[in-house]
Amino acid sequence: MDNVKILAIVGMSGSGKSVVVDHLTEKGYPKVYFGGMILKEMEKRGIEITAENEKEFREMIREKEGKDWVVKQVIAEVKDLIAAGQKRIVLDGVYSWTEYKMIKHEFPKTVTFLAVMTTKKIRYDRVAKRKVRPLDAQEIRARDIAEIENLEKELKEVRELIKELESILQSKTKLNNVIKKNLQDIKRRYKNPRRTE
Repeated sequence: MDNVKILAIVGMSGSGKSVVVDHLTEKGYPKVYFGGMILKEMEKRGIEITAENEKEFREMIREKEGKDWVVKQVIAEVKDLIAAGQKRIVLDGVYSWTEYKMIKHEFPKTVTFLAVMTTKKIRYDRVAKRKVRPLDAQEIRARDIAEIENLEKELKEVRELIKELESILQSKTKLNNVIKKNLQDIKRRYKNPRRTE
């Protein structure tokens, strides 16, 4: 990934991410749109694209396929662009801590994050006037709250995982049980004898 530069644009709905992304795409930089992964999958499944359907589908697919489903699709598309010779790529809409961490992990020295911000009033006006999926003030407020609650939920899950892992490390019995379980899983998975010499 020599000389590859990825610029990830982040911000709340209506903050102006699209203005920045559109400017960069006009300059010739290809973009990968996080929300586009959801919309593509909805189209593939024949689901009508509305704000309510998109919200439900986004939550459902992240619940069913994992919180990292969208970012896995994005990473695959970015890798395809890099393989095709692209050196400058724009990411539109990193929404969660999970997505941020995976992008940073996958492209550690090539990605820069740019946060776009503006006032709540400007954001709400922009979202109400947009051609695709306009939202009224109540809908955008609900979306803002949902995004914050999702981050809080992720934080809570991470804290619970840390607490569980610390309890394992502090107990020889728990640690031995984890090791036994992992060894049993390995034994079960690889129980067939070697087929080659």
